[in-house]
Amino acid sequence: MSRSSRYSPELRERAVRMVIDRREDYQSEWATVTAISKLLGMSPETLRGWVRRTQVDQGSRPGLTTDERARLKALEREVKDLRRTNAILQDASIFFATALDGQTKK
Repeated sequence: MSRSSRYSPELRERAVRMVIDRREDYQSEWATVTAISKLLGMSPETLRGWVRRTQVDQGSRPGLTTDERARLKALEREVKDLRRTNAILQDASIFFATALDGQTKK
């Protein structure tokens, strides 16, 4: 499930492309992000996050790519489900073992 965004994917791509293309015109990447975010009417932190995510996805910055993050999240969800199932099966086996022990002692 993806959360809804107030910005369209097209605007996001355009903004990131502008930052990458205009980087040489400013003293730092943050100055570039700040200037372009003001032009587009968004928070500089929002745009900075998009730029960072794009850099990671392109391999120019270390970190987990978007696909790797999604895969990790799916695996964590699966592990959580398996642990829950395991706990239920353990409780059921203890219940039935106790019930059988009670019947054999009579």
